[in-house]
Formats: sequence, structure tokens, C-alpha cells
Amino acid sequence: METLHNPAPSLGEYVAHSWNELFDSCTRCGICVEVCPVVPFAAQIAAAPPAAVVAGVLDFMRDSGQPMRAESAAWTVQCNGCDKCIPACPEKINPRRMLMLANAEVSAKTQPTPHMFQKMARAIRILVSMQVIPEDAARLLRLKKARDVDVVFFTGCNPVRTPQLLFNAMTVLDALGVNYEVMGGPASCCGVIHSKWEGDLQRGGKVSEQTLHRFGTFKPKKVLNWCPSCNIHLTETIKDYRSVEFDFDHITKFLIEREDQLRQLFTTPVNERVIVHTHHGMHQVGQDVLRLLRAIPGLTIVEELEEPGYMCGVSSAERAPALKAHVRAQTIERCRQGGVDALVSLYHACHRQLAADGKAHGFRVVNFTDLLVRALGLEPCADTLEPFRGRTDYREIVREATPLLEANGIDMDPDELAKVLPEIFAMAEWKGGLCSFAPQE
Repeated sequence: METLHNPAPSLGEYVAHSWNELFDSCTRCGICVEVCPVVPFAAQIAAAPPAAVVAGVLDFMRDSGQPMRAESAAWTVQCNGCDKCIPACPEKINPRRMLMLANAEVSAKTQPTPHMFQKMARAIRILVSMQVIPEDAARLLRLKKARDVDVVFFTGCNPVRTPQLLFNAMTVLDALGVNYEVMGGPASCCGVIHSKWEGDLQRGGKVSEQTLHRFGTFKPKKVLNWCPSCNIHLTETIKDYRSVEFDFDHITKFLIEREDQLRQLFTTPVNERVIVHTHHGMHQVGQDVLRLLRAIPGLTIVEELEEPGYMCGVSSAERAPALKAHVRAQTIERCRQGGVDALVSLYHACHRQLAADGKAHGFRVVNFTDLLVRALGLEPCADTLEPFRGRTDYREIVREATPLLEANGIDMDPDELAKVLPEIFAMAEWKGGLCSFAPQE
């Protein structure tokens, strides 16, 4: 029997090679720290020379046997992925990528989020099962049999917590007559949880490779992603780790390429005045959303509010909590001033947070996909998290959700589920919590 040999490097080898390139290219000038919007809101970083902050990261990666300098560790951990450092770098390296790779090593050494993927996968299945019927849950979570399609719609893992946004996006793809299949949920993870958050490059590399391979089995021309964390991980942090035969784009770029067709399909005016929430770290996605919304008859965009990071939530904006709180207060105050009908959210995490803020402060929040579906003359999918938002009687929530939970095969003691629901809603696994979902050792 002939022995098969795969010359492709492991993710560990790929990352080691990437660091060697960074060591050779980075001059430790500190400009990336100087332009970082997190620094003015983090006294420990601000007090240190910018060049020393960068040097601390590189020194740690050369010899991770010693702890990273405190100011460098703070900068690494608080990187929200805003990307302002990328065009500022005179050596044309990508400091955001550098810190994503550094965070993987920090996680490997300190284990701040142990067993995160296992906790997250179980939490996602429960939360989805509380919201949708089995047929819809299967469409979001189950692996599909390979078939030839033009497009794979890749939802990622965490976006399925807000299923209505994804089904809205599918409604638009259906209206365009796209031949597509859906891949998503923990069974189709991009690998960022294992690599960056658990620090397990061996497992993370295998997960990423497996998902890329599964994309290929559908022979798509394009894979359209929703989640910005997946996008950054696959197209930036581990770019070219494995070669593929398809283009990988955000779904909004795909829709912009079909703008003329959409304008013909947008037959229903949406007579509202809106503020649009975007993120600097995914600037082009925000601009594409604005362009799509401007194609809707009757809709008036009053202004754009661009927040730092590439998304709301624990994977991006919340990594720099002081900056996040400062900017979010401004967003809330603007929305409370009135003169608009709604704030338009961008990503899944954005919608979850802003919808809660809107409920607390008296303004309405819709997602951009809601408006696209309305312009098609159709009814957007209901926000199935809304009935649970802001409530604290978790036993009552469990009683209300029991029919769907049972239909979706979730067999868990109601009292135990009620006890853990606050952590599920808070996505506590991202901060080392949800320990009851960890394997018993």
C-alpha cells in the first residue's frame, strides 16, 4: 500500500512561521499603540512608552516561558479588533493579526476560558431550542449532505443565538433565486474558539481545516459568511493556512453585487427615519449595509453611529470595557434624543445588546435584515429572544420554553436549567463561567 503524505503544515507550524515573519518585519516603533483607541481608556497601557508595549508582546512570543509585561498583556487582552493600527503601520504588517496570534499563546499559558467550546456548544443548542421549531433548528445546527450549490451561507456558531437575523438573510437569498446551502453552528466552527480562546492550535487547526474541507464538498463558487470573528480568523489570522477553490465574502458584499436586482425587488416602501449602527473594525461591511438600506424606497438614514471594534460583544468591543462603555453611552444618548423611528443594528451580538439597551432606555431597535425583508413586501422573522429579554423569573421562562425544548430533544432538569439560564443569556463561557457545562474531571 502506498503511504499518503500531506505536506501541508500544521497550524502550530503555520503560526510559528508567521511569528518569524513578524519578528523580522516589526521594528517596534510603537505607532500601532499610539493610534489604538483603547489606550486612552486603559491607564496601565497609556503610562508605558508605546514602543515598550509592542516590544513586550514580541519578547513574550520569542520566549513565552516568562509572563508578558503587564502593559503589553493589557494591550493584547483589550484589543477589540478595530483595525486602526493596520493602515498606520509603516512596515505594512497587520498588528491586529499579531495580537490575535498573541492571544492564542496567552490562552495556552493562562487558560482563562477552559473548555470554552464544549460549554458554548451546549449553551447554543439550548438557546436555539428555546426559540425555534425542530426543522428550523436542524437547518441552523445540523451538518448537511454535500450537494453542488453556487453558494454556501456560513452562519458561524454564535450568530445562531439570534436565529431571526439568519432566516431574514436566507429570505433575501431566496428572493434572489440563489442556489445555496446553510452551514453553521458548533458543528461547523471556524476554529477560532479552539485556537484563540483555548490556546489549542493542534485542535484549532484540525477544526478549521475540516470546516474549509466541508465547504469544498458543496463545490460552491462563494462561501458567504455572517460572523466577523469567523471572517477575521479565516481570511486574516490564518489566511492561506489551507488553499481553497472558492471565494470567501461577507453576505453584504454578495448582495451589493446584486444591487440592481434587489432594487427591482424592493417594491414596498419602508417609511421610517433610522440611525445605523456600524463598527470601525468591519468598515466595509458597514458601508455595504448603508448602501443596501439606501436602496429601500421610503427609508431615510439620518446618520451613522460607528462604534469601535469589529462587533459588539465579548469577542470584540467588550474586550476594552471602558472604551465600550464610553461610546455606548453616546449611542444611547443619541437614540434617546428622538427624531428617528429606530436604531438599525449590524451583527448578531450588536442586535442582542442594542435591543436590550433599547428596551431599557425607550428606543426601538431593528436589524438591517428586517428592513431588507420588509422592502421585499414580506414579514421579517420575529425576534424570538424578545419574550425573554430583561426578565429574571427563570423558572417561568423555562416553563414557557418547555414545549420547544422537548420538541428539540433537550432533556434537562427544569430547576437546573433555570439555575444556569442567567449564564446562558450572558454568554458566561466567554469569561470562564458556565462551569456546570464543563466536563467532570
